[in-house]
This record gives sequence, structure tokens and C-alpha cells, in this order.
Amino acid sequence: ERTTDQGDACRLGGPPAGIRGVRRMKRIVCLFWALTLSFTLAACGGPGRGDASPAPVPGSEASSFAVSQAFPASRPAPAAPPKEEDAPEPDGGGRRILIAYFSATNNTENIANHLQGFLDADLYEILPETPYTAEDLDYNDPESRSSREMDDPDARPAISGGVEKIEQYEVIFLGYPIWWGEAPKIIHTFLESYDFTGKTIVPFCTSASSPLGSSAVKLQELAGGASWLEGRRFAGGDAAAQVQAWVDSLDLNG
Repeated sequence: ERTTDQGDACRLGGPPAGIRGVRRMKRIVCLFWALTLSFTLAACGGPGRGDASPAPVPGSEASSFAVSQAFPASRPAPAAPPKEEDAPEPDGGGRRILIAYFSATNNTENIANHLQGFLDADLYEILPETPYTAEDLDYNDPESRSSREMDDPDARPAISGGVEKIEQYEVIFLGYPIWWGEAPKIIHTFLESYDFTGKTIVPFCTSASSPLGSSAVKLQELAGGASWLEGRRFAGGDAAAQVQAWVDSLDLNG
């Protein structure tokens, strides 16, 4: 009587029931994991491209950012440029200034140049139509031109040229040398040539030793309607600092 072992039985009649059950269980498990993986991938990928960002949750920061990008807020108006500081006013309180001077030997001209150096002012030289020579200025000669002019109350030496639009000036510094204790008669010509009503006149003179004296007082009679400030005598070689100190003491805002 022939007998067969388990291996022969498998070859002849298929695997036993226990082995078939194990294999069926493995297929079920594999199918379960495959379905699970498919659902997971579907949930993560979502519609469209795989690298698309998930939709922002309402109320979240991402949602607020998306709204701000879609409807950008209006830009604020550009800040106004910084206000420039007011420039300091020059000496003279911002009033229009003229420096008018007569200088026969350049001494008065030196002081006038000092004034213009720190005043915002125009400079005007009173030039005689006929220039003075050294002989004309010889005060030791009673017949010299300057001696005769100073002896004649009616002398009015002619001036070459004139001041354009003198009405635009509010303050006038008036400079001259002292001749025989007085202002040269050409200064009389200058004052009688214009209307100084409402203007401020500031006299200054040059001399080796003679003071301003009554020269300015007598000139005031020739410029009716003007306000006169106290003048000052300088030596022709005085420094700018001395002139500046005098101007600083004046009230030019009146």
C-alpha cells in the first residue's frame, strides 16, 4: 500500500487550507494599506498642482495677507519735506540799505567797504563831476578849490551820475571826510538831489582828529522828513571790528 507525504499532497491537490488562509490575509492587509495610502495622498494633494498652498483659513494671518494683496490699502500721502529754517537776517533788520560816501583820499572809502562787508547793502560812491586834485585839497591855501567851496554857503559841486531808484532804500549810511570841521559841500549837493522823507540816515565821517561835531546837525536841515541816527567818526585806517561794533549799537529797525 503506497503512502504520500505532505509535499506530495500539495503537488497533487494544492496547498492545504491553513496556507491558503495566510495568503488571503496578506492580500487583504496589502489592499488595506494601498487604499489608506491612496486616500492620504488624495487629501494632501488636493486639486491642481501638487505644490499649491492650502487655502487660508478665514481669520488667520494668511487670510489677512491674502486680502491685503487682493485689495491693497491706499498709500499714505508722502511726508512733507522738512521746513527750512529761516535764514538769519543780516544787520539792518532786513531793511534795504544804501551806503553812499564821498572819499577824496580813500579814507572814507575804507570805512564804507567795511560797512558793506557785513551789511546787506548797496554801495554808491559820490563822485564829483570834476575830480579833486592834490592842489584842490590844499587846506593851507585859502585860494584852493576846497577852501573856496567851504567858504561859500551856496557852493554845490556837481555830482557825476546818481542813485537809481533811491526810493527803494529805507536806511542810508552817509559817509564823508571832515573839511574845516564840516561835511564837504558835495554832500549838500547829494542831500538836496533826492527826497529822503521817511528814510533813516546814519552819518559817519573820517578825519585825523576832528570829531563829527556839528557837521551832521547842519546836514539834517537839508534832508527834511528823514530820521537821523547818531553818527560816528573814524580814522581812515580803523579796522572792520570797530565799525561793526558801532553798527551793532544802532537801532536800524525803527
